[in-house]
Amino acid sequence: MSRFVSPPKSELAKLRQSLTPGEWRVFEVFDQCLSDDWEIYVQPYLNGLRPDFVLLNPKVGIAVFEVKDWDLDAVRYRVDPSHKGAPKLIGNKNGRDFLKQNDNPIEQVYLYKQEIMNIYCPRLEKNAGFAVVTSGVIFPFADDVRVQTLFSSSLAYRNNPLYAKYFPVVGRDALTNGDITRIFPESRRQYSKFMSDDLVRDMRNWLIEPDAPQTQRQPIQIDARQRALVTSRTVSGYRRIRGAAGSGKSLILAARAAQLLGEGKKVLVITYNITLLHYLMDIAVRWPQGNGNTRKNVTWLNFHYWCKRICLLYGYEEQYKEIWKGDSAEHALNTLLPSLVSSIIDNDIDNTIPLYDAVLVDEGQDLLPNWWAVLRKVCKPGGEMLLVADATQDIYETAKSWTDDAMRGAGFSGNWTELDICYRLPQLLLNKASEFASRYLPRETANLPKNNQVSLDLEFCDLRWVHTNEQCADSVCTDELLRLHTMNSSNLLAIADTTFLCDTKSMGYEVVAKLGQKGIRCVHTYDPDKQESRRQKIGFYMGDARIKATTLHSFKGWESRALVIYVKSNMDVKNLALLYTGITRLKRHVEGSRLTVVSSAIQLMDYGREWPSFEEIYT
Repeated sequence: MSRFVSPPKSELAKLRQSLTPGEWRVFEVFDQCLSDDWEIYVQPYLNGLRPDFVLLNPKVGIAVFEVKDWDLDAVRYRVDPSHKGAPKLIGNKNGRDFLKQNDNPIEQVYLYKQEIMNIYCPRLEKNAGFAVVTSGVIFPFADDVRVQTLFSSSLAYRNNPLYAKYFPVVGRDALTNGDITRIFPESRRQYSKFMSDDLVRDMRNWLIEPDAPQTQRQPIQIDARQRALVTSRTVSGYRRIRGAAGSGKSLILAARAAQLLGEGKKVLVITYNITLLHYLMDIAVRWPQGNGNTRKNVTWLNFHYWCKRICLLYGYEEQYKEIWKGDSAEHALNTLLPSLVSSIIDNDIDNTIPLYDAVLVDEGQDLLPNWWAVLRKVCKPGGEMLLVADATQDIYETAKSWTDDAMRGAGFSGNWTELDICYRLPQLLLNKASEFASRYLPRETANLPKNNQVSLDLEFCDLRWVHTNEQCADSVCTDELLRLHTMNSSNLLAIADTTFLCDTKSMGYEVVAKLGQKGIRCVHTYDPDKQESRRQKIGFYMGDARIKATTLHSFKGWESRALVIYVKSNMDVKNLALLYTGITRLKRHVEGSRLTVVSSAIQLMDYGREWPSFEEIYT
């Protein structure tokens, strides 16, 4: 029997957050000294927390460890017990005291243990967690006695001496000797009556590495046609790519940005959607020609923030403020702001505004032709302009502005480069998405995904449609999110792989609050304050350790292997396009994918009944 390690041992050297020398030493001791029944989880994504190691033995129990590579001579530490509550860790360097309580490892592992018992393993019998869950601290470069003396008051406060074996604190002596009995006393145990299959499954869902960090370590996989688009340009420098959902449009654009950077070019990438930028950056860093420099050396901005930057940097702040004083924010965004930026560029007689060798625009159906005209002005003569689009996802109803005349005026000639093969969607959903588009979306804009001829139907894909009313929708959505991780399946799903999408911030906030009441944290973009919501969007990325929650608008262009989507009853053409965009965000995965649509739209019930699982819930 070989040991299960997540991420795999072969991948540990590639982690985005590299293991410290001390963490490597600890891993080696665990791997060498523990029986193969013990699974090792390295830096697991634990509901927003990142312990260094979690150990799991299905027959015995769970252990969580924090590793500190501290040099106790470089910084002098003491634990001050005089404060109310937990004793405080104080550091002193160059005669100056500073509070280090946030880094107090005793408090960290105490929190880990409490959350494991109360949140991640809710089926654990009351008080049994004290015997099932070990929480330990290891200092690889400090003497055992010195460490235990330093934290004696913290240990006395947080742990009954009778249960010291469940709260081990050791230094380099035990580690150097490979004394696993001192490092982890419970490793000797062969069986615990408190462990169960359900408990193990609950915990594994929290511990298993999510899809996003795994994907980040893999080079981009593209077919020959996609590679040709990434590595070439047209004679004119202008190229437009149109494709169905999941056909690789964004992948080509991000890889092209990295390719151009590797050729020494200056690149600007523009989107309408703020949150999409993180996704594109995560793709670009995986293209080898970018040499890992794409985040810092490519300019990534959404269109309106790029406009604002031009105004503020070049002395037009007052004019920028003035355009927002009218009655229509839409008029300001669509017309006045682009016009102002256009005039600023035209009047830049000193050539201070930066020009780019390439300007690449994703989700082009969201942009208006006059926005594109402004962007053309910052492309160097002989430079490159790339526009990628999918009119089927026309959630802002702007695609109709791109008439043939507008396209010719935008510098394009000839036909679109078409990408119609879908690589993202599981076969089962690809069929349902095509049915939805054929039934509900305008024929003139529908760009239906096609099978890539790979045997996708062998991959597990759970599709479920739930009809409910708007009054209990938040509770139903919360239950369906939890169901994704309790359903009967041999395929594990990391909690951090779960995404919730809805069409309003208020609805989303209710679901996030209900999850929070259960101790489950989310990274979301639902704050009612526009500035705070914008800040949340900028910080939204799939590598976060929590459940992801955002609007359908903000998730356009992204992908996830586990989705719950809510749509309310008002389903006009715009909202139907929005739902199509949402359901096509599901990503096929070797370990399976899951999508639940919770709908209050009567007009969609007949379609929903045709899904593999359909249910009406009103309580």
